[in-house]
Amino acid sequence: LESYPLQFVLSVSGDLPDPCDQLRVKVNEADSENRIDINVYTLVNPDMMCIQVLKPFEVNVPLGSFPAGEYQLYLNGEKVADFQS
Repeated sequence: LESYPLQFVLSVSGDLPDPCDQLRVKVNEADSENRIDINVYTLVNPDMMCIQVLKPFEVNVPLGSFPAGEYQLYLNGEKVADFQS
């Protein structure tokens, strides 16, 4: 984002297995090696009946600002980006 200090956002899109799944995102603080881990997952009530059809989603995850440095961004354990702050 165009701001000072710089603000970062991660855009994530995909398909939920069905309309009953609820998307959850957990952003962890940068570790000592400037690695930021983000976990995206779903929750669903196992007792709920739901139509079996994919439900597309798009979400922008605000990451905030970071001290000056180089960072690595991991989504569900997979490296998706390097960036500098």
